[in-house]
Amino acid sequence: MHEPTIVLPWTKRGILLKQRFTQDIHGICNADAHASPLAMTLEIFGYAFMQKGLIAGAAIAIICSLMGTFLVLRRYSLFGDALSHMAFGGISVGLFTGIYPLWTAYVVSILGALGMTKLRKSTKISGDAAIAVLLVSGFGVGVLLISATGGFSVDLFSFLFGSILLISNEDTILILAISAGVVVSLAILRKPLLHFTFDEEQAKVGGLNVDRLNYIFVIIAGVTVITSMRLVGILLISALIVLPNITSMLFGKGFKHTVLISMSIAVFSVMFGIVLSYYLDLAPSGTIVMLSVAILVGTLAAKYLGVIGKTPILKTI
Repeated sequence: MHEPTIVLPWTKRGILLKQRFTQDIHGICNADAHASPLAMTLEIFGYAFMQKGLIAGAAIAIICSLMGTFLVLRRYSLFGDALSHMAFGGISVGLFTGIYPLWTAYVVSILGALGMTKLRKSTKISGDAAIAVLLVSGFGVGVLLISATGGFSVDLFSFLFGSILLISNEDTILILAISAGVVVSLAILRKPLLHFTFDEEQAKVGGLNVDRLNYIFVIIAGVTVITSMRLVGILLISALIVLPNITSMLFGKGFKHTVLISMSIAVFSVMFGIVLSYYLDLAPSGTIVMLSVAILVGTLAAKYLGVIGKTPILKTI
């Protein structure tokens, strides 16, 4: 007797099976067998799941690049990775208790981030050590609960590696709403965050409530990470936060230009990565990350050849 084959939802076969049962393809009954190559190429944009994935992906790319700018400048590049691993524990709690995993991921990640901030402030533990504690704790809890529930499932794999098929109409609206909230929050807090990012001690002397700003910052970061994991997954979310910002800083521009370059790189990587992954039958999350890596390597090569200036960002802000 043959064992059933599990079709992972991010592959082309998984997408086609989903289309067959949900009829989520526009105009499939009227498809022209003799369509031109251009029409066949553009056909992908007629799929509802692709439209939702691209819209949600663009919003996620923007908030990840914005939040990543502050994280990278604060030398908290691994903070997103720690939050994603804490989200893994939160999702495991949801699957174990029968609660919708996304909500438990929000709660567990935000509480973990606040606890890490409190731990760093109240003890002599350094920031990178506190991040390591958060990372291994979330992952450890996740592994224990998954083993208690009988092992990995397709749903869990989708959270780990991302899947545009997980993004429903309601998810798209939620992602757009949360993304708008993150952008507005960062815009309102831009000046104190800049002051706080570049010189925390000077910010205290200037009268800023640094502790409260720290807590607000990690809450926004937690919301950003959990919102984004639907697209690129838990294991790769930190790449979308860090890589576009590292690349943009190599251009040696001012803060505003650096943010715009980072957003452009992130949006391009996500949009083109989703489309390319469909035609190559690859996981969207891995394709997005490798495109970001390729852009980073290309920028480093251009900088080495002298095509890009060598003025560091901190001197031009």
